[in-house]
Amino acid sequence: MASNTNSGIGGSQDKSSLVVCFGEMLVDFVPTVGGVSLEEAPAFLKAPGGAPANVAVGISKLGGSSAFIGKVGKDEFGYMLAGILKENNVDNSGMRFDPNARTALTFVTLRGDGEREFLFFRNPSADMLFHESELDLSLIEQAKVFHYGSISLIEEPCRSTQLAAMKFAKRSGSLLSYDPNLRLALWPSPEAAKKGIMSIWDQADVVKMSDEEITFLLGCNPNDDDVVLKELFHPNLKLLLISLGSAGCRYYTKKFKGKVEGFKVEAVDTTGAGDAFVSGVLYNLASDINLYQDEEKLREALRFANGCGALTVRDRGAIPALPTKAAVLEFLQKPPA
Repeated sequence: MASNTNSGIGGSQDKSSLVVCFGEMLVDFVPTVGGVSLEEAPAFLKAPGGAPANVAVGISKLGGSSAFIGKVGKDEFGYMLAGILKENNVDNSGMRFDPNARTALTFVTLRGDGEREFLFFRNPSADMLFHESELDLSLIEQAKVFHYGSISLIEEPCRSTQLAAMKFAKRSGSLLSYDPNLRLALWPSPEAAKKGIMSIWDQADVVKMSDEEITFLLGCNPNDDDVVLKELFHPNLKLLLISLGSAGCRYYTKKFKGKVEGFKVEAVDTTGAGDAFVSGVLYNLASDINLYQDEEKLREALRFANGCGALTVRDRGAIPALPTKAAVLEFLQKPPA
């Protein structure tokens, strides 16, 4: 049984399975103790973050091939982030350094009531000032999967840069993967967030969302399959995933739908759980691009992705907590009761 799981997950990974992640990379400051508000935190641990960068590192730590495209400040934090990508075997040749803007900072905590609290420093930060002329098109052209979020859509010039990158990736034959990764505090208003997130909805081949994001976008029960399919499953979409935290995930394709149960673990910090889940999905998708057509293979990959998320919440910070493939496979063989 274990050997089948091992051979069926991911397969061989090389440059032909490259996942290119586009967007923000920043420094997360996480409280040194759990269950407190930002105000109550006695001190903070510095950790690299930013959803697209987290996904790139997650894929690489699983043994996959990944690259990150984005902009940071020409400052110590920016150099630190580029170095962390390199240390984790992520191709960082698509990174750009802005001499006139700082690397973005975020203070994030999981409060005692289970809610996450964010405080962003982007006024503007370097990632918001990424210009289309700075894109590494040769890197995008190699992507089997091109992954992105919605935060880069908030301001120009990075909005136009993301749209151009998506268009070029699609033209180059890449599968487009979209995780909206709602951060409401960064948008001018809830209405602007809904409009911005949905403005590129019909271009993605794969979309991952949380149940909270569905409630925000649709104002309905995220468990209502009929509404979810009617409102969110567009003609070009190949796979829609809804992450449910420790409860697992739901999946929808043109042929089938279902749920894969998650794992109950003691959570220390949930910051990178969704990104770890996406890493697990894209790691498998990059080596088997038609994975979504085989329900048994898809369910196996989603169980693996759920394991990635479960392991990540057991440590602080996003990137430092992302698991290796060996750790995930060991966890799946002996999951918690």
